[in-house]
Amino acid sequence: MKALQGVDGHVAWVQAQRPVCDAGQVRIRVAAAGLNRADVLQKAGHYPPPPGASPYMGLECAGVIEEIGAGAGADWRVGDRVCALLASGAMAEEVVVDARHVLPVPEGLSLHEAAAIPEVYATAWLNIFQLGALKAGEKVLVHAGASGVGSAAIQLCKAFGSPVWVSVGSQDRLDYCQALGAAGGVVRNQNLDALEALGPFDVVLDPVGASYGALNLKVLARDGRWVIIGLMGGRQVEMDLAQVLGKRLQITGSTLRNRDDAFKGELLRELRQQVWPLFSEGRLSPQLVDTYPVEFAEAAYQALEGNQVSGKLVMVIDPTLV
Repeated sequence: MKALQGVDGHVAWVQAQRPVCDAGQVRIRVAAAGLNRADVLQKAGHYPPPPGASPYMGLECAGVIEEIGAGAGADWRVGDRVCALLASGAMAEEVVVDARHVLPVPEGLSLHEAAAIPEVYATAWLNIFQLGALKAGEKVLVHAGASGVGSAAIQLCKAFGSPVWVSVGSQDRLDYCQALGAAGGVVRNQNLDALEALGPFDVVLDPVGASYGALNLKVLARDGRWVIIGLMGGRQVEMDLAQVLGKRLQITGSTLRNRDDAFKGELLRELRQQVWPLFSEGRLSPQLVDTYPVEFAEAAYQALEGNQVSGKLVMVIDPTLV
């Protein structure tokens, strides 16, 4: 089979060994795979897969089940249309994955759309609703609100009754977020401090890190939760810990990729129960904005690296599967 591999800062569609479908796993013939910021970092050599994971690119995919390993459960049949969360290797003609990390394609969605769901919705649910302990009616601030995770977070907050504001890179992206359901926000190179007047916020979802540290402390409400999921703005920050004490703030660092299989399985079980029905009801959308044939993978990565994409990009692996 073939798979997408990062090579010296570029990507190449290379020959790869076909993986074995072990007990508890299913084999998926891949139709498409979603692109994520982690893929950009891996391509650049800054975010290698966890030990023992596939060396190839991709954290999520959708396709058709081809094989079911012993003990993989009664949920799946050969031919089922599914999407899956992986630690790596999703951008390949075939993947094998823990059966607990597989979800049915929501009714009414194509395989291309489904490939844009697992990673970003799992990330948003984990960090806002589980770690951030969001309650209905509480206010949320999502930095990089037009990203894939941001797009999922806005829709989830709206669906579960919490108003959400964003910081973004342009007015067009702010308009996009408001069309998804954001109550408002700011353009970061204009007036980030305006967020203070929009708050205080109970939960801040932050993929930026250091450069927004002081701002987050100012805009968080008493008993607020600051969940850090990325370091696009650096890793070193000087903080006024008196604000952390005085407001009784919780600061949580979070990653999903290196969580163990049981944790991911439980997370996806909760997604299937709580979130998946909302796609069929039309209350959530994958926000797929463009697809790229895998032969044009380099162009897809360049588009994501340009930080101008609002929503999700998907790599088409097998155009015969839709």
